[in-house]
Amino acid sequence: MEINNLLGMDTHIVIGIVNERLRLECNSMAELASRYELSETELTTKLAQQGYYYDPLNNQFK
Repeated sequence: MEINNLLGMDTHIVIGIVNERLRLECNSMAELASRYELSETELTTKLAQQGYYYDPLNNQFK
């Protein structure tokens, strides 16, 4: 699955993919955004629309 198309996917699918990548590959939201050429703001806004927020302490969206 192409992570580059995240902003066009259903939010519930996006949260699973993003949290998996944060857990297995990236140490921060900034690293995830840089590695996959994503906009942190756009991704955070998309997930916030469904009530998710980034928790930097646990490096995941909740």
